[in-house]
Parts: sequence; structure tokens; C-alpha cells
Amino acid sequence: MFTGLVQSLAEVIDVVAEPPGVRLIICDSKLASESNLGDSIAINGCCLTVVSVDGDRLAFQAGAETLSRTNLGELAAGSHVNVESSLKAGDAIGGHYVTGHIDAVGTLDQRDDDSEWCTMWFRAPAAQLAQMAGKGSVAVDGVSLTLVNVDNRRFSVALIPHTLSVTTLGLRRVGDRVNIETDVLAKYVERVVSNNASA
Repeated sequence: MFTGLVQSLAEVIDVVAEPPGVRLIICDSKLASESNLGDSIAINGCCLTVVSVDGDRLAFQAGAETLSRTNLGELAAGSHVNVESSLKAGDAIGGHYVTGHIDAVGTLDQRDDDSEWCTMWFRAPAAQLAQMAGKGSVAVDGVSLTLVNVDNRRFSVALIPHTLSVTTLGLRRVGDRVNIETDVLAKYVERVVSNNASA
């Protein structure tokens, strides 16, 4: 379980083919010093397991399913990723509950910059848009954000300068693909409503 509060913007050192998946190697000295084999860490919002720690480098394995359902398959050496360690008992919840299980890949459809601030519109599948509502929560590339507007094709979020400077969102351009995870509470509500409607 995660909160969507990104702890660092790490650089991808290498992506090594390990058919049918890959080994993803990132550089993050602080995270590496605090991590152990088997730890769960969110990379662009996708929960992955640490398979090795070597100095300031951490390695993860991503299988074919993960690569096909997230934007991790687009990473290459020199790319940057949002990184967050999993929650521990007693940790503060500053964002919202994020499972690290990506629901869909969306696309940055519109970017409106206003000085150091920015409003972004993302296209997303209808199934995920149905789980969103204005002032609700969504995780985009693992970043906990508040929804501004939602229509039947896309949703918008307003980004402060800090978020733009410490996450991959500041680097995103129109057409870029992003990982989307809707609020887990919205999924349960949708399920209950659906079950009641069919009863």
C-alpha cells in the first residue's frame, strides 16, 4: 500500500531484457540505503519487488503483463521515474490510499501552463472515468492528485510548482502515456451500487 506522495525522482540506469520481461535498474542512493530484497516499491505508481541492491542502484523485474498494461515498457536508460516506498504501520497518510495496481494507461491530452503552475487533461478509458468525480482522488504515474473536472472522455488536475519539479509530471508532454489508478474506495462503491442494481 502507498500514499501517492512521491519520495524521489530516480533515473533509470538500464533496462535489461529478461524474456518475457525485463530487469529495470534505477539509481537512488537514499532509497537503496533503506531498502532490502523483497521490498515493495512503486515505480511510476506500479508496485514492483526489489530483486537486488548494489550500492546506490536497485533492480526490479517486470513481466510481460506489467509491461503491456503500464508505461514501464517505454522506459529506457536516462528515463526518470517516480519512486515511493510502501507504507509501514504508523506512517502518516498525506495523499490517499494507492495500491500500486495500475488500472489503465491514459494519455496527456492537453497541458495548460500558467507561469510555474499547470493544468493537465488526461484521456482515460470510460471504465476508469466512471470511478472518478470532481474533488476526488486519482493517482497519475503514482502521484496522488485531486480531480478538478471529469467528463466522458477525460479528466483534469491542477498541479502546483512543487509537484511539477519533483515528479515526472513536469516532464510530460501532450501525447505521453501515463499510469492511472483510480481511488480504491470508488471501486468498492461502484461494486456495491452495481450489485444492488442487479439484485
